[in-house]
Amino acid sequence: MGVTGRAVTVITVSDGVFSGVRVDRSGDELEKMLAGNRVTRVVVPDEADQIAFAIVEAARVSDLVLTTGGTGFGPRDVTPEATASILEREAPGLVHLMMAAGLAHTPMAALSRPRAGTVGSCLVVNLAGSPKGATEGLEALLEVLPHALQLLGGDTSHH
Repeated sequence: MGVTGRAVTVITVSDGVFSGVRVDRSGDELEKMLAGNRVTRVVVPDEADQIAFAIVEAARVSDLVLTTGGTGFGPRDVTPEATASILEREAPGLVHLMMAAGLAHTPMAALSRPRAGTVGSCLVVNLAGSPKGATEGLEALLEVLPHALQLLGGDTSHH
């Protein structure tokens, strides 16, 4: 990921994965992309209170929290709303970067509703639920993540 040795939590938001009827392919792919970091995996159902709680708990011990799933138009897709309820500062530029990259691949990216921002000194980013959408979203951020995490860690010196 451009940064190694970071504490990263991947939260998969999926009723199917939570109940054991679906394999967490998106979480698996994100974990591969994050090789060299200390990755923790969490799975929660599409329930706003459980999503928000998982993010807050992960932010206590992580530099970066990535959610995958629940960002679409489905009736149970509530990840953006749950995330917005606990973000201290939003990072719309990161969302724009992901959306621009996604739209370069498919017009369907316009149907994603991600949020990004901070909880304490942790960066939180919502990624799409499909393996391709999740990995493309993270890929779009790889160039800026090291500096964002450096700033959140308190190193605000200019190079």
